[in-house]
Parts: sequence; C-alpha cells; structure tokens
Amino acid sequence: MKTDGIILDVDGTIWNSTGIVADAWNKAAIDMEADYDTISAEMLKAYFGKTMEEIAAGLFSRVEMEKRHKLMRLCERYEQEYLQKDECHIVYEGVKETIAALSKKVKIFVVSNCQKGYIELMLEKTGMEKYVTDTECYGNTGNGKADNIRLLAERNSLKAPLYVGDTDGDAIACEKAGVPFIFASYGFGNTEKYVEKISKFEELTEIID
Repeated sequence: MKTDGIILDVDGTIWNSTGIVADAWNKAAIDMEADYDTISAEMLKAYFGKTMEEIAAGLFSRVEMEKRHKLMRLCERYEQEYLQKDECHIVYEGVKETIAALSKKVKIFVVSNCQKGYIELMLEKTGMEKYVTDTECYGNTGNGKADNIRLLAERNSLKAPLYVGDTDGDAIACEKAGVPFIFASYGFGNTEKYVEKISKFEELTEIID
C-alpha cells in the first residue's frame, strides 16, 4: 500500500495498559466510595477504544451522573500517576523497532479516543516521541475518532493516510473518515471491515510501500 502517513491507535495496537489502568481505576472508585463492580484488565479490553464518557456509562452505570463525571476525572488522574510510576513494559513485541524503521520513509501519527495527555505519556514512556509527527485525541477536541482522523489528516496535508487499529469501532471510524483501515488482529477486538490484517505489528513493513 502507498501512503504518506500512518496513523496509529494506542491501546491494543501499540501497547496493553489494561492491567495498570484497572488498578488505578479501582483505586479511584474505592476512594470515591462508588457503587460499582470491580474492574479487571479483561473488562477494560471490551471498553478501550470508546470515549471516556462511553466507558464511564458502562463501568459506572450505578453512579449518579455528576459523581460519575468526577469519578472519571479521578480515574484519569490516577491512571496517569500509575502509568508514570510504572516501568511500562507493556509495548507489543516489535512495535518500537518497526515504528523507528517506518518513520524513515513515511510520517507516523497517533489518534486515540483517550483523555488529554495519555498519548504524550505513552510516547514518553516508550521513547517514541522522536518518531511521531503529530497526535490527536478525544480529550483535546471532544470529537470522536473519525473526526479526529480527518482533523489530523487535514492539519498535516495528508493525501493518502491509513489507520492501524484493533477494534470494529476503529474500522467504523475509518470508514466514516474515508481512510483505509489495517486491522491489528492481536489486539482487543474483532472486525471484518479492513483492507489488510496483521497478526503482529512488524508485518506493517510488508504492507507499506
């Protein structure tokens, strides 16, 4: 495939932070004395890729709306703190090496439905800041993934971008944005809507011209 920009998802594509995040969110819910079911890493795999409001509605449905909003802000704060303290040996095999190699011939970007600061923290913890040209997320714009893909593509004058993600939600966002979708089948979700599928990240080098 020919492209002038590879846009990457984070969770389930670059790394798997669900274990660390589950610990942080459980701590936040306990501190807020919330009525909720204990969160596990496996539970989060079904929610990652959605916006924070959608995740909150699913995980904290019994929590009153105003308190739920405060709880999610505390979850985000604890999540950042936990990830910052952890060594974060959670990057999928071959990701850093492949991104470093691909960045020599095509620009690399990141778009996620995460909160503000999460992408920057991921790049800092993995040492991949130098390979990534630009990023965008729900926390910055309040927009969903399709709009943010379009926004980033327009901002960087991309004519033939493609997106790499791991869920059906990613595939649908790409369809709305008019961007080819490469499915990372090793991630959290499943979909039949893709132009290419990879079973490990380094296979991207076989797809990209």
